[in-house]
Amino acid sequence: MMSALTMTTTLTNGHHNGTCNGKLETSLNGYRKNGYVKPEPEPSGSDPSLHQPAPYNDDAMAIAERDRCSYGRIPRAAAIAGTANRKVRVYSDGIYDMFHQGHARQLQQAKTVFPNVYLIVGVCSDRLTHSRKGRTVMTEDERYEAVRHCRYVDEVVRDAPWEYDEEFLEKHKIDFIAHDDIPYTTQDCEDTYAMIKAKDMFVATERTEGVSTSDIVARIVRDYDMYVRRNLARGYSAKELNVSFLNEKKFRLQNKMDELKDKGKKVMTNIGEKRVDILTKWEEKSRELIDAFLLLFGPDGRLSNIWNESKGRLMQALSQPPSPRGSPAPSENGDDHEPLNRGSASPPPPKSRRCEALWDQQADASSSECLGESEEAVQRQLTDDGSDSDDDYQDTSPYL
Repeated sequence: MMSALTMTTTLTNGHHNGTCNGKLETSLNGYRKNGYVKPEPEPSGSDPSLHQPAPYNDDAMAIAERDRCSYGRIPRAAAIAGTANRKVRVYSDGIYDMFHQGHARQLQQAKTVFPNVYLIVGVCSDRLTHSRKGRTVMTEDERYEAVRHCRYVDEVVRDAPWEYDEEFLEKHKIDFIAHDDIPYTTQDCEDTYAMIKAKDMFVATERTEGVSTSDIVARIVRDYDMYVRRNLARGYSAKELNVSFLNEKKFRLQNKMDELKDKGKKVMTNIGEKRVDILTKWEEKSRELIDAFLLLFGPDGRLSNIWNESKGRLMQALSQPPSPRGSPAPSENGDDHEPLNRGSASPPPPKSRRCEALWDQQADASSSECLGESEEAVQRQLTDDGSDSDDDYQDTSPYL
């Protein structure tokens, strides 16, 4: 059995892949299959231009609106007072290249110049614009679409004329023409709107200072390198941007340098945010290191105590022991004199002195024995003639 979670009931809006005319379609994941989004109901009396783009002048909606209009030019006083029996049809035209807020404000003024206005906007074609004013950035189709999606526009006239005549005014049943009051000169006349002004059909609008298509183009030209680098980074090819091979490599190298700079800035920002924590931790660690250093190398530290103890032991081992005060020097014949003051007892000599005294005695005894033996050997040599005594020795030396 199919799970209820996978069953969806979708209201279709006349799509070919489901039932139409408001019937219900029950299918597996029908919402994703049909891609239908239920439209919100339009409030009663709302402007249709807020929910769909303005029609072109040859669309059925624009033709029906024009046919319902019984054309007879509405006087300015009636248009201002709002007493006309129909909407006031106001016409405004332009190039509208790179549609910006200045264009939108101009159309807003034309839409609100009278209480009840049906605004018709004419957009010149590429052929006419390039011959009269110069090359545009956007194509004519792009400019048509940009204008028809403006909320103030009720109808769009494609391939609008540069100059007006009665035939054009009657064809579109125009009551007034809205434009800024700066004279537009041509080869044939000094002011294109002279005839319109003479018929009291001209309505002046104000230009937005500091905003124009020429200013935007000037900004692009001024920052050409930056925009080329941006588009190269977004995937455009050098051929599409009309950039040479060397310039492409230069721009890509600059992009890499900028990326490295951004990464460096991010690193510095992160370091700045963590600077307080780093300083706090460093202070704590430095205090611990200082305390450990003083504990080892300070005046009362462990190393100082160890050094002092070792120094004392070394000095004690290297120093000679002092001689005893109460023992007199021995005499020449080897007899030791007794101390004069027998009542005062001198301290016993150290062990090392005792050993030295015993060693001296043994050495004296050994030397005495050696001396005796040497004397006996000399005596025998003198009596080597075999006589037993000194009396038998006869001196035969000729010197005696």
